[in-house]
Amino acid sequence: MMHCAFIIILLLNSHIFVKCFIFLQERRKIYESNLQRVGLELETEDKSVNGKTYFLKIHAPWDVLTTYADVLKIKVPFKVNDIPENREVPMEWLFTPLRLPDGIMHPEPDYFTSPFDKSKIDFFLMDNRETFFPPSTRNRIVRRLIIIYWTRSKDQKCESERYTLYKHWAKFFLFYKEQPLNLIRKYYGEKIGVYFAWLGFYTEMLFWAALVGLICFLYGVMTYNQNEWSQEICNDTIGGQIVMCPLCDKKCGYWKLSSTCNSSWQSHLFDNVATVFFAIFMGIWVTLFLEFWKRRQARLEYEWDLVDFEEEEQQLQLRPEYESKCTNQRLNRITQVIICTTAVLTCARSCLSGATVLFWMGLIIASIIGVIAYRLAVFAAFASIMKDSPTNDIEFVGSLITPQLATSVTASCINFVIIMILNFFYERVAIWITDMEVPKTHLEYENRLTMKMFLFQFVNYYSSCFYLAFFKGKFVGYPGAYAYMFGSRLRNEECDPGGCLIELTTQLVIVMAGKQVWGNIQEALVPWLRNWWVSRSARSHPESLYSRWEQDHDLQDFTQLGLFYEYLEMVIQFGFITLFVASFPLAPLLALLNNILEVRVDAWKFTTQFRRPVAAKAHSIGAWQEILNMMAVFSVVTNAFIVAFTSDMIPRLVYLYAYQTGKGNNMEGYINNSLSIFNISEIPLASHYQDYRYPPGHEKQYTHTVQFWHILAAKMAFIIIMEHVVFMVKFFVAWLIPDVPSDVKARIRRERYLIQEYLQNYEVEKLKSQLSQCNSHCTCPPDSCTQGMGLSERL
Repeated sequence: MMHCAFIIILLLNSHIFVKCFIFLQERRKIYESNLQRVGLELETEDKSVNGKTYFLKIHAPWDVLTTYADVLKIKVPFKVNDIPENREVPMEWLFTPLRLPDGIMHPEPDYFTSPFDKSKIDFFLMDNRETFFPPSTRNRIVRRLIIIYWTRSKDQKCESERYTLYKHWAKFFLFYKEQPLNLIRKYYGEKIGVYFAWLGFYTEMLFWAALVGLICFLYGVMTYNQNEWSQEICNDTIGGQIVMCPLCDKKCGYWKLSSTCNSSWQSHLFDNVATVFFAIFMGIWVTLFLEFWKRRQARLEYEWDLVDFEEEEQQLQLRPEYESKCTNQRLNRITQVIICTTAVLTCARSCLSGATVLFWMGLIIASIIGVIAYRLAVFAAFASIMKDSPTNDIEFVGSLITPQLATSVTASCINFVIIMILNFFYERVAIWITDMEVPKTHLEYENRLTMKMFLFQFVNYYSSCFYLAFFKGKFVGYPGAYAYMFGSRLRNEECDPGGCLIELTTQLVIVMAGKQVWGNIQEALVPWLRNWWVSRSARSHPESLYSRWEQDHDLQDFTQLGLFYEYLEMVIQFGFITLFVASFPLAPLLALLNNILEVRVDAWKFTTQFRRPVAAKAHSIGAWQEILNMMAVFSVVTNAFIVAFTSDMIPRLVYLYAYQTGKGNNMEGYINNSLSIFNISEIPLASHYQDYRYPPGHEKQYTHTVQFWHILAAKMAFIIIMEHVVFMVKFFVAWLIPDVPSDVKARIRRERYLIQEYLQNYEVEKLKSQLSQCNSHCTCPPDSCTQGMGLSERL
């Protein structure tokens, strides 16, 4: 028995199929005898929780571990790696403060590994039986027999991996330190280890995106006073003399262009030449991130013995819900094994599931239309109220709080609240319809739920951003022929005079930052409050009365879908910093700050707020890899369209190189050039509006000018050129960077060669030993001796 290993706790009130043992004592005895029959050793704790729950300690002896390690073909070391390691990091001394001490990381020699074989136990490198199988492996082995949770023994000689992780991983003030990934993997298993490896690598790569984005933002700040078009808007003799058409019917009046002075300056911070560079950079960055992650993942697969791992084990594990609905049995022609099938209308259930998802997506579209209607209706109210607002008496505040800004901020906040409400209800609907489909395996269940949740959240979080980026202000019409929403009295929304890009930035900041803040509160505060409430009656008890396993029993249960929600949160964030990053270069910086906190919050949750999850294997991040690849390709298209149609960059460049008539290479006269004129019969002056149309009195009055078509052609050319350039670079980088590092390939080939060679030599030596014993003692049958001698001669 491994007395210094771990104590396994069976929580009899944790699962429906185990609860019956509390009441049906006879069946419980049968269950316990079955556990003993497979070799497990049981020890009943002589105490209970409120007289209802009793603890049964289950010890896994060495024979049980070796037997099931053989069955599961768990890889264990048989030889120290003899390939020299050449992984020198340039200027490695700079990263010394980020490293954890060797006493914490416990670096181990790099071994070649082979699937465990109980009959060849002396073939493997085994210094100590107590540490030969790591905790996660022992957890998985016992998991195949029962549903378990465990805690460490009170023996002080035993190492407390959990406390080590809490002390050196879960503390926020160690945010700059590396993660002890090997210890995480040993304690929690490869599936959780891969998640934290991916999260850490994603955070590392975000540093470079955040740095470049910050530089681009600083460029906008440094060129703030060189913004010639904003200077013209703010000039009393130019912008102060230009009268603009009302932005809404009835309640909105005529206004002077100079009133948008501040919003024009603010827009320049994000809408400048650096925006184009940053959009191209992020297209390349996302490719580098995915390609380098493939290499990191390949290295982890090798180091964690997952190279030949296939998810057949998970695929073969039927869900209890599926088995309970099993109504028919049939013979598998390949395996000749009787398997169960469910007589359900699979097609009908799939159609109902798809219709439900489409219905909820329709709700999202309806909510977006409602927010648009809010914008149209409330803008006029803000315009009439704020015209005589007391804030106008305060020069600084009054110049910043405009009707456009007030409408944009309030609409974004309302949209965020709607998003969170729809998420709350849809999450339960998605689980319900996935349960209704009765997936066969846990892996199939998770994949189906992943697709439903991602599609919904993609539409829910990004639809408002797509509207602002690609639809708002594009179908307005012109004075005298305005377009109205769905035939109503609400005129289609125009962009802020500073451009739609600043509104997209506002929406992105509110939704992205709000989601991150709410997510951290939900992840950290809610489990803590629940645990505090559950353990309130026992907090004052000493350790002798409130044991470690009882405390663990009171913690929150980390469900099978726990990692699913963690991945989903990060993938949605990934979409914010890739799909719309051209409108907000600081988005990667916000994501970086959030992820630095996210790593430590997740570590704190795992070590203090949740029961230890059942260890599971995973060689990759699964279906999320394809989703990230898809979003990376889509992001190139969205950013190209944002620069072309949402930003004013292309019209400015067309004016600069084709229509500028002044002296020097400057933007003088751009504002007048970008506005069209509309005659107003009621007042003796002309009103302007944002468009490129012929003036009144022209034979083609109020139709688009040639410059409009030149700008449109330039926009389409920019989209095509940017997409092709970025895609060519992406494909070249993907081809240039191999998915598996060369040293890992060499080690894999070397390992497979050594396995064959060592096993062959092992079998030969074993056979020679048997033959020598046979010849010396003559205890074997004559026929076998003769056969052995013949074989010996051949050898």
